[in-house]
Amino acid sequence: MPSSMQALVLTAYNSPLTLIGISRPRAGKGQVLVRIHASGVNPLDTKIVSGKAGHAQAQLPAVLGIDLAGVVEEIGAGVSAFKVGDEVYGMTGGIGGIQGSLAEYAAVDADLLAIKPRNISMREAAALPLIFITAWEGLVDRAKVSGGKKVLIHGGAGGVGHIAIQIASAFDAQVFASGNAAQKETIESFGATAIDYTSTTVAEYVKQYTNDAGFDIIYDTVGGATLDASFQAARLYEGHVVSCLGWGTHALAPLSFRAATYSGVFTLLPLLTGHGRAHHGAIMREATKLVEAGKLKVQLDPQRYTLDTVGAAHDAIIHRTARGKVVIDIAR
Repeated sequence: MPSSMQALVLTAYNSPLTLIGISRPRAGKGQVLVRIHASGVNPLDTKIVSGKAGHAQAQLPAVLGIDLAGVVEEIGAGVSAFKVGDEVYGMTGGIGGIQGSLAEYAAVDADLLAIKPRNISMREAAALPLIFITAWEGLVDRAKVSGGKKVLIHGGAGGVGHIAIQIASAFDAQVFASGNAAQKETIESFGATAIDYTSTTVAEYVKQYTNDAGFDIIYDTVGGATLDASFQAARLYEGHVVSCLGWGTHALAPLSFRAATYSGVFTLLPLLTGHGRAHHGAIMREATKLVEAGKLKVQLDPQRYTLDTVGAAHDAIIHRTARGKVVIDIAR
């Protein structure tokens, strides 16, 4: 096994990532060494590069890349859940001073990993962790989604949104999702009733789909005014609004007047604090079950990128030209 590896390093904000040789890590206690085959790209990566993601607590120089899929090459002390040769995936680094997945290898906290689904590619697996964990934490951990509930997903064609639709459907909920007219076909392909937010008011779709009662669960993946609209659409007394982008200042009166509740999702916490990492691994095992049961698929951008073209991958996210999750091919 080589003593060095290639990695993309961010040395200054608003600067291109630099491909250099660095020392290959070893698996420490509680870790496994993963040879990375694919690295999932998230909008947060582009925000870190631009210096606009203080909440990610990046420490320069940094190797970015939050999500990975790859093969276990080495087992650290105290790890029994994995063996050399296992194909794994997870949300494992790229923030808080933890090496990310834009490198050939990473020493990863084994608690964060799960066995990759047998029926999908490394690229598809690398696209899933952050968006699946974010969707699961909101719908399952916070809102306790269950059969028969009316669930509204705001941003249903987006990364978290299209996964949230499928999770809610897997729990036998009745799923609705907002988007524009151009996104209707995508939203419906994942199993939700599409609501065109550009031509329908909150009051109109609440009346049409809930007979004015409101939705049992609303998951906002957009933030801003969409979160405000969510408060107006929650079911009286029992409604629950969840947001993964509740970062602004919002009036709670509309929610309070419906006697409904709110939860925030901050998926980065286990990586930043060290608390709750095993739960992230458990969530990824749930993802594996759903994928292998044919109940979950990820929308993948068809364009291929490598470590040499990560800048173009980031541009596709910034300029919104990607047609699904963007993934970097790492293993040569």
